[in-house]
Amino acid sequence: MIGESKYQPLQEYLENSNAAETTLTFTEIEEIIGNTLPDSARTKKQWWGNRNKGALQADSWMKAGYVVKKINLDEKKVTFGKPVTTYKVEPVKDTVKWNSESIKALRQKMGLTQSEFAMELGVRQQTVSEWENGVYEPRRMASKYLSKVAENVESNNKTEY
Repeated sequence: MIGESKYQPLQEYLENSNAAETTLTFTEIEEIIGNTLPDSARTKKQWWGNRNKGALQADSWMKAGYVVKKINLDEKKVTFGKPVTTYKVEPVKDTVKWNSESIKALRQKMGLTQSEFAMELGVRQQTVSEWENGVYEPRRMASKYLSKVAENVESNNKTEY
């Protein structure tokens, strides 16, 4: 088709996959797309980034409902997986304890980038990134605010038909 990305066959392959997670070698991806991957795909983890919005390769797996979970440049393998759309939080005394996975899941459920989520919370994008990567956990006030945001998301979802 005219205007079709060379990564369209990868999107179709992933769309037809029922697996929650699938690992492909670079060679297998090249066979699927009928073309070679660029050198940057073999040498730079960033090429496989899920935040490369607008990049043809990232669009292909993200439109199929997948994200890159793991990339191993040495073994030339990439693992695609369905993003977590639910979040589980643990109450600690009178505050909910938010961890990296629950923060990322809440952000993804809201359909926001890290930057947009940071703006919503009134923190820096780097702070959201550090929370999601487990560098540190939100302090008590931030945890309370995250809980409030989550409550609003849940109540909005209940009222939608």
